[in-house]
Amino acid sequence: MNRTDRLYALVEELRAVAPRPRSARWLAGRFEVSVRTVERDISALQQSGVPIYAEPGRTGGYCLDKARTLPPVNLTPGEAVAMAVALRRLEGTPFQATAGSALRKLVAAMQGDDAAAAHDLAGRIHLFGDGPATPAVPRMVADALDTRRVLRIGYGDRDGATSMREIEPLGYIGKTDHWYLVAWCRLRDALRVFRTDRITSVSVTAEVPPPRVLRSEDLDIPEGVVRQLTLN
Repeated sequence: MNRTDRLYALVEELRAVAPRPRSARWLAGRFEVSVRTVERDISALQQSGVPIYAEPGRTGGYCLDKARTLPPVNLTPGEAVAMAVALRRLEGTPFQATAGSALRKLVAAMQGDDAAAAHDLAGRIHLFGDGPATPAVPRMVADALDTRRVLRIGYGDRDGATSMREIEPLGYIGKTDHWYLVAWCRLRDALRVFRTDRITSVSVTAEVPPPRVLRSEDLDIPEGVVRQLTLN
């Protein structure tokens, strides 16, 4: 059994017995590999976002959070590669890191033969250009909407002057050449848009901001120029 098939089979084995654990020794015997190989495979799955945790004790082992896992995904190899190409274009956006983990989860949830075929097809696809299309977004800025905390940032204006701001992140606006963080600026006591490549420093405070609703009309951009993202 190759590694791709084994990773898929490990997830399915743990899913089948969840929430009961399987020990590394039991899994090693089941897949005819060493305990160390099982531990490496489990670590790789955990790093890709699969919710596997270790349960200590004599009867412990590895457990899968069944409620948070995907069932086998019936993507064709071509569909998986199409998603990989699309997600690759997210470099330089706030979603670069999460795009990579999402793709690994999808491939891990595919049927073993389809996943292997997808890897083979991807190996025959070559993208021109090395760098991201847009400047990289600082990780703490990229995670701002998920973190749900007030950020303290240094921000440089078009003339190079830097000011310190406390902001309440509300959303993003994406363009071909730049990404912008939409936030309530406490310095200006108003909604402001911050170009992410002009954010010179960022720290996350412990303060949870009050709830605010970001409406399209609040952006003061002509109708039809921007489109709200949907998942359908």
